[in-house]
Amino acid sequence: MTRYYFDIRDDTGLYPDEEGLEFGTQQEAEVEAAHALADLARDIAVMDERRDVSVEVRTDAKRVFQAALIFRCSRTTQ
Repeated sequence: MTRYYFDIRDDTGLYPDEEGLEFGTQQEAEVEAAHALADLARDIAVMDERRDVSVEVRTDAKRVFQAALIFRCSRTTQ
């Protein structure tokens, strides 16, 4: 089992995961990162100012991957 850390980064800074979670495969960690990003997207969707956010995943040895949500929109007049 490998311990993966899921750090959150947004426009205001980096919020490191101090505990991490153990998974048998990197694919399991990728699924967890996708779920975390979906939860963050739900929280951000109701905010007046939406911002980009990412989950940066690392082990004790190295950075493994990053999952990101990028908001780009153009305002329309109604």
